[in-house]
Amino acid sequence: MKKTLPVFFILAFFIFCTYSLLFAAEAEKAIQASDVSFTRAYGDALVTGSIGEPSVLVPMLAGDSASHDVAGLIFNGLVKYDTDLSVIGDLAESWEVSPDGLIITFHLRRGVKWADGVEFTADDVMFGFNTIRDEKTPTAYKEDFLQVKKAEVLDKYTFRVTYEKPFAPALTSWGSLVVLPKHLLEGKDITKSDFARNPIGMGPYKLSKWTAGQEVVLDSNKDYFEGRPYIDRYIYRIIPDSATQFLELQAGSIDVMGLTPIQFTKQTDTIFFRENFQKFRYPVPTYTYLGLNLKHPFFKDKRVRQAIAYAIDKNEIIDVVLFGLGRPATGPYVPNTWFYNPDVKKYEYDIGKAKALLKEAGWEDTDEDGILDKEGRPFEFTILTNMGNSLRENTATIIQWRLEKIGIKVRVRLLEWSTFLNEFVDKRRFEAVILGWSIGFEPDQYDTWYSGKTKEKEFNFVSYNNREVDELLEKGRRTFDKEERKKAYFRFQEILADELPYIFLYVPDATPIVSSRFKGIKPTTIGISYNLPKWYVPRDLQKHRMEE
Repeated sequence: MKKTLPVFFILAFFIFCTYSLLFAAEAEKAIQASDVSFTRAYGDALVTGSIGEPSVLVPMLAGDSASHDVAGLIFNGLVKYDTDLSVIGDLAESWEVSPDGLIITFHLRRGVKWADGVEFTADDVMFGFNTIRDEKTPTAYKEDFLQVKKAEVLDKYTFRVTYEKPFAPALTSWGSLVVLPKHLLEGKDITKSDFARNPIGMGPYKLSKWTAGQEVVLDSNKDYFEGRPYIDRYIYRIIPDSATQFLELQAGSIDVMGLTPIQFTKQTDTIFFRENFQKFRYPVPTYTYLGLNLKHPFFKDKRVRQAIAYAIDKNEIIDVVLFGLGRPATGPYVPNTWFYNPDVKKYEYDIGKAKALLKEAGWEDTDEDGILDKEGRPFEFTILTNMGNSLRENTATIIQWRLEKIGIKVRVRLLEWSTFLNEFVDKRRFEAVILGWSIGFEPDQYDTWYSGKTKEKEFNFVSYNNREVDELLEKGRRTFDKEERKKAYFRFQEILADELPYIFLYVPDATPIVSSRFKGIKPTTIGISYNLPKWYVPRDLQKHRMEE
């Protein structure tokens, strides 16, 4: 799952560590050197493989990575992040923040048009703002905009918001979640409109075709206000299995995919791949976790959750599943960010502690069949995760094996992504899940952990409830003082590390591969796709000819 920046669509993050800086610098030097003899040209198509299909292409309605990946090329926000993590304008060319931080006045770009030719104005911002706040709009991102006391259209190109109380994420919340075309959606139910599958945006690409279960095709927006993208077409192919994706990559049918660790370390270490592809590795702001349904009677006792944590060898998962391309996760933040607490309680693999905690919680093998029992009920449960994601599947298998060692029987069930998300996660029909969150550099975690965010489509689907955590989350978003925020989020992590509503597993590295015919890629510590509209293929290397 993906959280937008929120979640989930703005490509930005903190500088993670020294090695990533060095890697990015050296990779960029090498690529720039190889680009010297090439001339930029318009044309060609970029075909990327994805294991997940988008569910909806309206950012405020989307909660998954696939949807935000595509929607992020179609829609814009008022602000976005630059590669140095500074906030820069997108649809807003400038803004002023009042001395008390409660009022933001945005000055919008003039002459920007929706893909249907209608001019963008402050009325579109107001319309999107009212839509996301509407109680009928099923969105997990509503909370940030409920903090606004008053929103005003001062004129055609000026939009002002006034907050009732200090709200630290205020400026950065005005990304691509909010802006919608009033002229197309006014008076319509956004959840029933065909706009969700046929959106009109202002971004570098516009939807051309969506064939369910197969592909989403985007064509370049030649009137894009930041300049026509060099690549004429972006094809997002849905291939639910990474091994099949890899075969398609070898055959030249796709140009980009995220490699699995074994593909990155072993299968692409050949002359063919070195001559025809560019590989990248960098830390990313994501983590993978085992989420436990806290309403299930097995998982209400934190001693049980702690026992499961002690029974899982995270380093084993990183070595076996990730081939060393990652690091253990200790909470909902990733290392080398100012709000990450490195001193929280750790759960090193200790089968003795796991068994002792389970016994203390009343679980014993009374009938000597190898499975723990309590009140006549065996300790058996099912882990759900999405098919096609070999990392999660292999992680689940290792957890299944490890928990068997302490008398817990685990079944693993793989589900198609949209079914998994819509029918099981959203409807809380699970005992345990393996999922991941993509996060940003803003530490506000209100939408995921606040006790009131447990409705369908909201992100606290494990039903976590802790009054102190609620207070800390509120405190963290109500002050602009960085040190005070840090104290709140450090304590927040300490509580989660003790109570373990998730078993935090690992922070993986990103390992994308791109066909070498694509030039203009400039890797940074935030990744490679932030400047996708600037990628190009020299005329002599182009494979696909688009009809004018």
